[in-house]
Amino acid sequence: MDEQQADVAETPTDAGVGGPRAATVRTPARLAPRRTRFIAGGVALVIAGGAAGFAIPHNGSSARPRPTVLVSKTGTLAASGAQITVTGSATVQGTPDTVSFSIGVHTVEATATGALATNNAEVVRLEQALEGKGIAASELQTSSLNIYENTNSAGKVTGFSVDDALNVTTHLVSKAGEAIDAAAGAVGNDVTLYGISFSISNESALLATARGQAMANARTEAQQVAAGGGLSLGPIVKVVDEENTQSTSYEFGAAVPAANAALQIERGTQPVSVQVSVVYELQS
Repeated sequence: MDEQQADVAETPTDAGVGGPRAATVRTPARLAPRRTRFIAGGVALVIAGGAAGFAIPHNGSSARPRPTVLVSKTGTLAASGAQITVTGSATVQGTPDTVSFSIGVHTVEATATGALATNNAEVVRLEQALEGKGIAASELQTSSLNIYENTNSAGKVTGFSVDDALNVTTHLVSKAGEAIDAAAGAVGNDVTLYGISFSISNESALLATARGQAMANARTEAQQVAAGGGLSLGPIVKVVDEENTQSTSYEFGAAVPAANAALQIERGTQPVSVQVSVVYELQS
């Protein structure tokens, strides 16, 4: 306990003139206010001279108002400024409405000009066959054209080869097999097919569905983690959206000979995926 000190004032007594020496009486003039400290619930409460706005009387005397000071031993809650980052993902399936393939002509002649002329004539027939199956001219694009020498083991030139390839992209998925068949029939064994792939031209609706599911998955995970720590989720601080669409492709290295039955091509389904990274605030 704090010690109390008193200032002393001497007051002479009235003993008359010439009487005994005047006696003095020592009386306390002022008492210093006590400083009381309370600790409850992990929080130290220090009251210096009373709470702000009023005085605490002590032994009949009052002290000047002094501020109340609250000190937390544990500091602020982790929830103030605390965040959690989670990742949510979702995949939905869509039906491709676009097919792309690379088809071309390979020719060999004794001279370069002869190989190029032969190749050009066959490419014209190939394009006409494709257009006869509904492929538009605007859906055809030359992707490569190469002329090179053919040599024997002794290094002697034996002829020249020309490769001309077209990229074909069309929405006539169901007609793709017939178009390839027709092209092969137009140029015979000189036709080459390099690969085929499917895609979805407009993925907006699929992405919206996948994105909504990814955000819901991220929130569920964040709620579970927060609840495990005795907290709850606050508002979203940041979202990073990463969409990941996938195309289905098939590779063909050999020439495609003409056949009586139409070439069967199945479009199947194609996944559309979205991944989001979400930052949440945490609350107590």
